[in-house]
Amino acid sequence: MPAVILVAIGANLPGPDGAPPRATCEAAAAALGRLPGLRLAALSRWYASAPIPPSGQPPYVNGVARLEGTAEPAALLAALHDIETAAGRRRGAANAARTLDLDLIDIDGLVRDAPDPVLPHPRAHARAFVLLPLAEVAPGWVHPRLGRDVAALIAALPPQQISLL
Repeated sequence: MPAVILVAIGANLPGPDGAPPRATCEAAAAALGRLPGLRLAALSRWYASAPIPPSGQPPYVNGVARLEGTAEPAALLAALHDIETAAGRRRGAANAARTLDLDLIDIDGLVRDAPDPVLPHPRAHARAFVLLPLAEVAPGWVHPRLGRDVAALIAALPPQQISLL
């Protein structure tokens, strides 16, 4: 049985070619589906969300991809970084605006603290922009550390600015 891999996709700046953030996110989803040993099994709808923490930067476009296949965590994280770099991502200050952000949320329930990537993603359970689209592609997902399903995690969220695009 192939592993289920969840990747959050986000952007709030135009790509290097001037493409709007949603187009960059769509291209990133397609690139995820071309990674060796993986297939894009599902893609959520796209959401618009305010930056967390509030910063005055433009809203983000967010979604979640469900991949199926096999991947070693560090190699997959490196592949995600390569896709980000190809989309013009430059790493700088934490929570800075970006052309593309790909976060590895979960690999088949794997729990690990080191080395990178930490799994599941350490802040995924607190972010509507991850949980709402994740619920679309993996409605039965249970947080591997917290033992709570995605519906319970969504119900426990504080108010956050998010809407469907």
